[in-house]
Amino acid sequence: MVRSTKKIDGLTESVKGSAPSRLSGPERRDQLLDIALELFSEYGYIQTSVGDIAKKAGVTKPIIYQHFDSKKALYMELLERVGEQLLSEINAATSKAKTPRGQVELGFSAYFQYVSQYESSFYLLFGTGGKRDDEFSEVARKVEETMARAVASLIEAGISSQHRLMLAYGIVGLAESTSRKWLTSRHIDYEDSLPADPDVLARWVGEIAWGGLRGITKD
Repeated sequence: MVRSTKKIDGLTESVKGSAPSRLSGPERRDQLLDIALELFSEYGYIQTSVGDIAKKAGVTKPIIYQHFDSKKALYMELLERVGEQLLSEINAATSKAKTPRGQVELGFSAYFQYVSQYESSFYLLFGTGGKRDDEFSEVARKVEETMARAVASLIEAGISSQHRLMLAYGIVGLAESTSRKWLTSRHIDYEDSLPADPDVLARWVGEIAWGGLRGITKD
């Protein structure tokens, strides 16, 4: 599967070959995170070894351990950075809206724009490979919870906080499941494939979400 080649906070979505051997400490660390992102998202956590990352980077395994205590520590840092970036994109977008509906629409737009640009990051955070370990799934859970609480604050209805939060989780799940189908359709020539423009997709899904939220008035 072809991944996009955008950068994300010093991370590159796809790395072709080895980088120059003489890098500063921070540059080497970013290079290793770049490569790990590509390999983990493509092959999963279990199937990717420290040796695979070292070979792709053109370094020895001891170099990896100079920067990360273990493969697990490297993976955890990637998950946390990707999650923080996604949340940052959504918060920046929704802060520009002047109405609850605008926040919903801009939130979906930011989410799908992120997925479009950082496909590998989406799969790393929400793919099955990251949910085989309790610690890994906890990172994704925190991202989902943060987004759900933000959505819950936009629901203006006479319902309990628990009811509001559960509805918000449904909205977050809608974005995630739609993203999975959307990414699959981008790589397969379906007649009924989803639109290539993430803003169009955001408008479609946003209309469903907002229409449903408006119909809620009480428990």
